[in-house]
Amino acid sequence: MKSSEGERIGFVKIIDPVLAKGNVEEWLKPVEEVMIKSIKDVIDKSNLDYTKPGQDRDKWVTQWPGQAVLAVSMMKWTSQAEEAMKKSGIAGLEVFYEKNVKQLNGIVAVVRTNISRLQRCTLEALIVLDVHAKEVIDTELLKKNIASPTEFGWLSQLRYYWEENELWVKITNSTLSYNYEYLGNSGRLVITPLTDRCYRTLCGALFLTYGGAPEGPAGTGKTETVKDLSKALARQCIVFNCSDDMKYDQMGKMFKGLASCGAWSCFDEFNRINLEVLSVIAQQLQTIQNAIERKLIVFKFEGCEIPIKWTCNCFITMNPGYAGRSELPDNLKALFRTVAMMVPDYALIAEISLYSFGFTNAKPLAQKIVTTYKLCSEQLSSQDHYDYGMRAVKSVLTAAGNLKRKHIDQDESEVMLRAIKDVNLAKFLSFDLPLFKNITSDLFPGVVLPEPDYKAMMDCIQNQLKLRNLDGPPYFIEKIIQLYEMITVRHGLMVVGDSYAGKTSAMAVLAGALSQLKELGLMEEMKTHIQILNPKSITMGQLYGLTDPVSKDWTDGVLAVWFRVLAQQMDSKERRWFVFDGPVDAIWIENMNTVLDDNKKLCLNSGEIIQMSNNMSMIFEPADLAAASPATVSRCGMVYMQPLEMGWMPLVYSWKNNLPNFLVRDEKNKEIFLPAIDEVLEVMIQPLLDYMYKECKMTTPMNEQNIVMAFLRLWRSLLKVFENDEYGDDKDKKTNIGIIDSTFLWAFVWSVCCVVDTQYRRPVDLYVKKVCNGEIDNLKKF
Repeated sequence: MKSSEGERIGFVKIIDPVLAKGNVEEWLKPVEEVMIKSIKDVIDKSNLDYTKPGQDRDKWVTQWPGQAVLAVSMMKWTSQAEEAMKKSGIAGLEVFYEKNVKQLNGIVAVVRTNISRLQRCTLEALIVLDVHAKEVIDTELLKKNIASPTEFGWLSQLRYYWEENELWVKITNSTLSYNYEYLGNSGRLVITPLTDRCYRTLCGALFLTYGGAPEGPAGTGKTETVKDLSKALARQCIVFNCSDDMKYDQMGKMFKGLASCGAWSCFDEFNRINLEVLSVIAQQLQTIQNAIERKLIVFKFEGCEIPIKWTCNCFITMNPGYAGRSELPDNLKALFRTVAMMVPDYALIAEISLYSFGFTNAKPLAQKIVTTYKLCSEQLSSQDHYDYGMRAVKSVLTAAGNLKRKHIDQDESEVMLRAIKDVNLAKFLSFDLPLFKNITSDLFPGVVLPEPDYKAMMDCIQNQLKLRNLDGPPYFIEKIIQLYEMITVRHGLMVVGDSYAGKTSAMAVLAGALSQLKELGLMEEMKTHIQILNPKSITMGQLYGLTDPVSKDWTDGVLAVWFRVLAQQMDSKERRWFVFDGPVDAIWIENMNTVLDDNKKLCLNSGEIIQMSNNMSMIFEPADLAAASPATVSRCGMVYMQPLEMGWMPLVYSWKNNLPNFLVRDEKNKEIFLPAIDEVLEVMIQPLLDYMYKECKMTTPMNEQNIVMAFLRLWRSLLKVFENDEYGDDKDKKTNIGIIDSTFLWAFVWSVCCVVDTQYRRPVDLYVKKVCNGEIDNLKKF
C-alpha cells in the first residue's frame, strides 16, 4: 500500500488480480481484507519492537508507519498510566508525568533536526497526542488528586487496550473496536477540553448505534472533530457537502455504499437539505440503525438486499441560524446525539501546534497570536471580509510552520511576526494598516523583520509588466507579492476590491512571473495555468450539474468538468488556478465549503467526490462579500485591493504607449507632443475630478478610474486624425497642439456628461464652448 504522503506498507499476503475470477470487485474484496490484516500485523510488530529491552523511543518513532506509531504510543500510555496508579498512586503518577515530559521534549528535539517530510508528519501528529497525554496526567489526575483507574477523570479519556490479540478503544462506559483501516500518515487534531467533551458524546452515541450531530458557528471544528475521531478508531470517514438540490434517492445510494463498506459519513451543512427530503432520510437512517441493533449481516434497503457492516454510521454538522438553513424534523433529531460546539481554546491549539512544528517558545508566541486577533477585532473597522476565527489562527500557524522549516535557526519572534504579517496584511484596508502595525509593534517590541529575498521574482514581475504594457506602482507590486504569499498558505482565497483595483492584472502578472521562474530554474517554482469562469453567467444546474427528472441521468456542469480536468494530474509539478470572476453569494458558493476547508473535495449531487490536487488553488474575484456567509469568509484567505491606492496614473501609462504613430514617430515629435499631453493630463484631470466629486451630483456613482478610462478611450478616438499616413510633419506645431487641447476638452465633457446629473451638464457644456471659441484663451483657467 502507498499513501498520498508517500508512505509504503507491505501486504502480509500477495493478491494476484490475474488469477481472480469475475469482475474487479471479486479481487478488490480480498485486497480490503489483506489491508486490514496488514495494518493489524504492523501494529502488533511495532508493539513488540517497542517493548524490546533498551529500545530508544526517539529512534523507534521514525522506523514504523505513522498509524502504527500513534496506536502503539496510546496503548503504552494507557497501560503505563494504569500500572503507575495501581502500584504507587499519586507518587507513581508524578514519576510517570516526568517521563511523559521527557519523552515529549525528546520528540520535539527530533523535529528540529533535518528529517524527511514523512517522518516529520508522523512526529507532528505524535507531539499533538503526547502533549494531550501529558496534560491529562497533570490536569485531570494529579491536580484533582485522582489515582485510581476506576475514577471518572480517567475513564472519560480515550484509552487504547490490546486484549485477546485485538485493539480496543474505550471511553467512559463505551467500548469500540479499532478497525485497522489504512488512513495514511496524516496529521491529528489538537485535543482541547471541547474536543474531549465531543469525543465522549460521539463515542456514547456510537456505542448505542446512534449518529452524532455537532452543531455551532463556522470555524469551531465540527467536521474536523468527526474526522479526527475516525482516525482515532481507524475508520474510513467520507465528508460530503450537502446542498438544497439533494434528493432522497441520491442520499439512498450513498447510504447503501456506507452500509456495505462499514464507513462513516459526515454530512456537512446537513440542514441545507430541503425539509421534505430530510423526512425521507430519517426513514432511511432508521432502517440502517435497526439492522445494526439486530446484528443483521444482510438487510433490506429500498427494495434491495445488501450486506451491512456494523461499523457504518452517519454524522451531521449544522450551522444554526445561517441563511438557507432549515430545522431538522423530530423523527430525524431522535436518531442523533447533539453536541454544541463553542469557540475553541485558540491559545491551547496554537501552543500545541507550535510545539509540533519545533518551536521552543510556543506558549508566549501562541498568546501573542490570540492577543493580536483580539485587539484587531476591537480596534480595527468592521468589514465583510475580516475574519479573526479559528481558521485565521490556523493560517498563521501554517505559515509559521513553513517558515520554521525553511529557517530553523532564525529567532522565533521574527518567524512568528513574519507569519502574522504575511497572512493578515493583505486583507486590511489602507486606514486599518497603521493600527495593525501599531498592534504588532507593541506585541513584538524591538523585532525588526529582515527583507525577504524576492529579487528573482521581482525581475520576472517587471518583465511581465513590460510584456503586458502595465505600469508597476509600489502598491501594485506589494499586492502581487501578498497574493503569492497567500497562495502558499491557503488553497482557497479571495481577491476582493472594486473594478480597476488591478485584481485580474495582479493574478495574470503573478502567473506569468511564476512560469518564467520555472523556465529560468529559479526559486523552485512551477509553471502556472489559469482557468477563468463567471459563476453568475449560468444557472446552478449548468454550473455544478443536474439530474434529468425523467431518465435520472446525471450531466456534469461547467465547474465539475473543469475541476476534474485541473485535479486529474495529482503529481504534476504545475500550479493550476481556478478563478471565479464574479459576485460571491450564498446561493452558489455554499456548495464549495468542503472544497475550501481542509477536506479539499468537490461534492456533486450525483454522489461523486473530486479531490483537489496539492498544486491547485481556488481563487474568487468579487467586488465585495456583502452576501457571503461567515462559513465561506472564514474558509478563504483574503487579499484586498483598493482602486484609490492604485490611482489613475497607471491607466494613463498604458494608454500613452498606444498613441498614434505621428505623435511618437521620432524623438522630435516626442519632444513636442508628449510634454503637451502630459501637461494636459497632470495639470487638469485631478482638479476636474475633484470638482466633479465635490460640486456635482452623479447619477451613477463610480470610481475615478472608471471616469478616467472612459475619457481616455474617447480622447483616443478623437486623436485618430493623427493616424492618417498623409498627415505630414509640415503641419503647424501650434495647430497640432490646439487639436490635442480641443479633443481633450470634448472627450472630457462627454465622459463627464455621462455620469453627472442633468442640472450640471449645461454649465459645463457652455464653458467648454467658450474655450473652443477663443473667448477664454488659457486652458488652465478652466
